[in-house]
Amino acid sequence: MPEARLPANSSASSLRNVALRSVSSLMGLQLVSRLFTFALNQALVRIASPQTFGTASIQFELVLSTILFLSREGVRNSLLRVDGDSTSSKNSDEETRIRAIQTSNLALLPFYSGLPISGLVAGIYLYFSSMETREQPYFVLSIAVYVLAATIELLCEPLHTRTMQQLNSALRFRAEGLGVVSKTAITFIVLWYDSGRRSTPPSFGLTAFALGQLTYSAMVFCVYASEYGMSVKHSPDSKTTAAAKQTRISFFDDKLVTVAVAMTGQSVVKHFLTEGDKLVISKFSPLKDQGGYAIAVNYGSLVARILLQPIEETSRFFFSRTLSSTSPSHTALVSASTTLNSLLLFYSHMALFLVSLARPYLSIVFTALLPQRYLSTSAPSILAAWIWYIPVLAVNGVLEAFVSSIATVSDVRSQSKWMTAFSLLYLVATVVLYKAAGIGDSALVYANMVNLSARIIYCVRVVDVYFKRHIPQNKSEGGSSTTPWKDCIPPYPVLTYFAVAWSVTRASNQIFKVEHVVGTLGKRGLLSSAIVAHCAVGAVAGILGLVVWLV
Repeated sequence: MPEARLPANSSASSLRNVALRSVSSLMGLQLVSRLFTFALNQALVRIASPQTFGTASIQFELVLSTILFLSREGVRNSLLRVDGDSTSSKNSDEETRIRAIQTSNLALLPFYSGLPISGLVAGIYLYFSSMETREQPYFVLSIAVYVLAATIELLCEPLHTRTMQQLNSALRFRAEGLGVVSKTAITFIVLWYDSGRRSTPPSFGLTAFALGQLTYSAMVFCVYASEYGMSVKHSPDSKTTAAAKQTRISFFDDKLVTVAVAMTGQSVVKHFLTEGDKLVISKFSPLKDQGGYAIAVNYGSLVARILLQPIEETSRFFFSRTLSSTSPSHTALVSASTTLNSLLLFYSHMALFLVSLARPYLSIVFTALLPQRYLSTSAPSILAAWIWYIPVLAVNGVLEAFVSSIATVSDVRSQSKWMTAFSLLYLVATVVLYKAAGIGDSALVYANMVNLSARIIYCVRVVDVYFKRHIPQNKSEGGSSTTPWKDCIPPYPVLTYFAVAWSVTRASNQIFKVEHVVGTLGKRGLLSSAIVAHCAVGAVAGILGLVVWLV
C-alpha cells in the first residue's frame, strides 16, 4: 500500500487528496483487522464465558481506555496543529530546529504523564471492583498486565506522532493490523488451551485477554521501532532554547502546551461521556449481562470502527491543517465547508439504509452470530438499539472533529463547561431510561443518543458562528463560506424510496413470520424458504436503494 506523505507547503486541495488516500488506507486497516478479529471473536465467545468476556471487554477495556485517553488525547490534538510554517523559508534553521525539538519533546508527555495515571487508575479500579469480579482467577495479575500494555502503547506516541505528521498510512496499517491480528490470535490460543485442560476448571480466561492486549502493544511498538530505529528519542532534549537571544531552557512550544493542557482537561469530561455506559453497566449489571453487553457492542461497533473511526481521524487532520491559520483564506473555508457537507450527506444516506433495512433482519443476525447462552443476555436488545445509535455517533464524530480543529483555548474551556452540562444530561437520561422506563441495558445506548444529540446541537452552533465570523474578511474574494445544512439532507426521491422500503421490509417480516421461525427452529431455520425469501426482499431493497442514491 503506497504511503501518503504530506508536502511541506500543502494547499487545501492537495491536503484533501492526501487525506482521502489516508482515510482509504485506514479503512483498509480497519476492514482487514476487524474481519479477522470478527472471525476469531466468533470462536472466542464460544469458549469464554459471558462473565469472563464481560470483565475483559467492559471493565479491563475501561481501565485501558481511561489510561490512554487521559494521557495522550490532549497532546495528540494539539500536535495536529503543527503545520508547515516551521519548515518554510521565512524561518531560520535555528528556529526550525528548535520547533522540531519542542514538538518531539511534547510527543513524550503521554508516556511520562501516563506512568502516574496508570497507577492511579488501576488502584481506583482494584479498590472499587466487586467481589464477584475479584474472585476470578489471576484477576490482579491480569489487570497488572493491562497496565503494562498501556505503558508500552504510550511509549509508541513519539513514533505515532511522526507517522501521523507524515500521513504514513502504510506503516500505521502494518503496525496496527499486525497488532490486532496478534492480539486476537494469542487470546484465542490461550483460551483454547485453557478450555482443553480436563483436570481442572478453566482458570486462564482473564489472563488470555491480558496477554492478548500486551501482544498488541508490543507488536505495534516493534513495527514502529523497526521503521524509525533510534531516530526518535524517548527523552527530552535539554539543549533547546526559546530564541536565539535568550538563554533560558524551553522544552516545549508554549502555545502547543497551552492547547494540550486545555484539551486534556476537557478529555476528563469527554471520556466520561464516551465511556459512561461501561461505567454504569460495570457498577449495576451482573457479570453475565456485562458479557452480553460487551458482545453486542463488539458487533455493533464494527461499522463504527471500520468506517467511522478512519473518517473521523482523517477529517480532524484535514480540518486542523486546512484551518490552522487564525485568518483562513476563502479557498480554505470553502474546501472545509464542502468536505463537511459531503461527509454529513454521506452519513444521512447511511442512516436511511440502517433504519429502513436493518431492523427487520436483526433476529436472523442474532441467531446466526450469537451462541445460545448469549441470546439469553441483554445482547439482542442492545444490538437493536445500535441501529439508531450508529448514525448519531457518525454525525457527532465528524462535527466534533471539526470543532476540535478550530477551537482556541477559550473555545475549549467553553466547550468543557458545556460538556459538564452534557454529563448531567447523560446521567439523568440514563437513570430515567435504565430505572423508570425499565428497558434494561439498552437504556445506556439510548441515553448516549440523547447525550450525543445535545453535543451535535452545540457543534452546529459553533460551526455556524465560525463561518459567519470569517465572512467579512473574505467578501472581496467573492462567494460565501457558510455551511448550508439543508444540503446535508438527502433529496426527496431518496427519502420517499426509503420510506417505501421501510414498509416493504417490515411487511415481509410479518408475512414470512420470521420471529416465529427463528425462535422455534433456531439455526436450523436460517435455511428455511421463509427466511431465504425474506432475505431476498431485503437484498433487492438494498440494491435498489443504492441505485436511487447514485442516481
